[in-house]
Amino acid sequence: MKLYYTTNSPFARKVLMAAIERKLNGSIERIILSPWAEGNPVAEVNPAGKVPTLVTDDGLALYDSPVICEYLDSFGSQPRLFPPNGAMRWLALRQNALADAMLDAMIARRLESRRPDGERSKGWMERQLTSVNRCLGAMESEAEKLSGAVTIGQIAIFCALAHLDFRFADEPWKPQHPKLAKWFKDFSARDSAQSTIPHD
Repeated sequence: MKLYYTTNSPFARKVLMAAIERKLNGSIERIILSPWAEGNPVAEVNPAGKVPTLVTDDGLALYDSPVICEYLDSFGSQPRLFPPNGAMRWLALRQNALADAMLDAMIARRLESRRPDGERSKGWMERQLTSVNRCLGAMESEAEKLSGAVTIGQIAIFCALAHLDFRFADEPWKPQHPKLAKWFKDFSARDSAQSTIPHD
């Protein structure tokens, strides 16, 4: 398998962490690239030209991190990251969706902030910040549901929180969310978290 990714993408980090948790890291060839570069090779297999993109051994291109993670979850004998059915499955999927929504808002805010003077929308950035804060509040209120066997929901929430620290370090979230902060600190000790620390 080949994984196209960048070292600063939280969505790619989610895939890398899933691979490590599933003991599949050694089965994946990593191809680091810039999705904005001219002649971006990932565009040949993913029409959107985005990362992460996984090409299976059969040549099938898979994109969007939840799809790739669920594909990786179909291999090996390690505990599944996607619970097979019932309430635990829907909880994990909802947690994943919540984390991805928070990431989308963070990324939209950062991209807007980098636009030239006179072209930025303060209202748009404030709207994205409001969305992030609502997501943090929801995560804090359900922090106890992050215990137990590792799921895709836990990995996704960890990646979203870590991206907050990575891109918005001057806006600390931990003091206002103590239960979530404690869980995040504990989860950070996992090998999958320690070996996928992002960088530009």
